[in-house]
Amino acid sequence: MKKATILLCLLCSIISFSQQEVLINTKASIVNWKGSMLFSFGGHHGTVNFKDGKIIKTNNKITGGTFTVDMTSLINTDGGYSEDLVKHLKDEDFFNVKEYPIAKLILTKVEYNDNGLLKMHANLSIKGITKPVLFEAKLNSDNTKLTTKFKIDRTDWNIIYGAKGVVKIKDYAISDAIEFDVIVIFGEDKC
Repeated sequence: MKKATILLCLLCSIISFSQQEVLINTKASIVNWKGSMLFSFGGHHGTVNFKDGKIIKTNNKITGGTFTVDMTSLINTDGGYSEDLVKHLKDEDFFNVKEYPIAKLILTKVEYNDNGLLKMHANLSIKGITKPVLFEAKLNSDNTKLTTKFKIDRTDWNIIYGAKGVVKIKDYAISDAIEFDVIVIFGEDKC
């Protein structure tokens, strides 16, 4: 019995040594967003905050993670139309924040490339719809900051207001692409 207990303790310490959870600093991390018009110059940009998040590291390499975004924190930062625009983005035409107050990204696979970039495979859930996304990210030299830029086709998540296939007058068409510029700062280790 004593040998089994020692073996179990040894196994647990090996697992906890090789795998750890690292929480993100939600106050310092941010998601910047940008939407633009399809056939004219113009658009809007702003931010949305993380509610929580963590990465999973195995043998000191990122192997997974979960990030939750608080959609109620969505703001517009380009001035003009700000209050009305935010209200519209939060209603049923766009993100329906009342019914879907969070968006979630779950890392399913991370590949380390020779060029220093990480190829991240993930599932992104917006408005109750989950779709796979693929993007590259850069980890700084001391492993405390992860940055990425990527785009999604909003119509994949049933965000179709002003989409090119829906709007009859092309000058009012909104690009189907939403751009994200994400900065994730890691906090203290949870384990």
